[in-house]
Amino acid sequence: MALPDNTSGVPVEEMSYPEIIELNVGGQVYITRYSTLTSVPESLLWKMFSQKSTKSLARDTKGRFFVDRDGFLFRYILDYMRDQQLVLPDHFPERGRLQREAEFFNLPELVKILAPKISKQNSLGDEGCQSDPEESSPCADNARNLASLGASAAACSSMASVGGDGKRSGFITIGYRGSYTLGRDSQADAKFRRVARIMVCGKTSLAKEVFGETLNESRDPDRPPERYTSRYYLKFTFLEQAFDRLADAGFHMVACNSTGTCAFAHEQTDDKIWTSYTEYVFYRE
Repeated sequence: MALPDNTSGVPVEEMSYPEIIELNVGGQVYITRYSTLTSVPESLLWKMFSQKSTKSLARDTKGRFFVDRDGFLFRYILDYMRDQQLVLPDHFPERGRLQREAEFFNLPELVKILAPKISKQNSLGDEGCQSDPEESSPCADNARNLASLGASAAACSSMASVGGDGKRSGFITIGYRGSYTLGRDSQADAKFRRVARIMVCGKTSLAKEVFGETLNESRDPDRPPERYTSRYYLKFTFLEQAFDRLADAGFHMVACNSTGTCAFAHEQTDDKIWTSYTEYVFYRE
């Protein structure tokens, strides 16, 4: 009787996993090695991919292994599992959430690395006065030459571009793509505009100040406060609501522009679909 061919010497239960594995973590697709996922013993991923069979693991519609967690933060989890080191961008704003992800994936050493940094950020100190190392300023030079913390804080306060009410000056651009259908016979038949997403461009700190919790940062979660971004968008789709928030924060519209295209929706009715992209530029002195 012929025996099954297993000349590779790999146990049968391990042969059910390919060397390269595709993961769908919260809608984000990652491709990595099997050895990376099992590099930390007793971790959640180690337990998942050390099973004898893949039948118990959830999969998406394309057959990728599915994990229902934060897909954007998982890249730091995966980076840590590659070499057991953590490298984060400057001014990383998601330490608390990343620590929670590390706890979920049962990575105690990563939790320890993150915990002291959280307590240090929450403590009161003069770190908030320091500028981005990529953006040198007279404030940083003066602060290094001052002996006391009080004088350093005063120097930073005097050199910053802050108005008398404590608000920074700057520009914020609001952009959106809209569409509507217009009938041939009468404009009264036109459907109202549909705004799929309102985008926000400008300095990160200004955008967060104006829109707060209504700002979706998932497409650019690591942007430092003093850097600029064009990847934020709002969690609501009402332009007037965005305008009200900007007006309440002291911004005024200084420019706008728009472009549009037209296409036939139905040949029999001659209805036309208009699509446009519009930007509004706001400024606060």
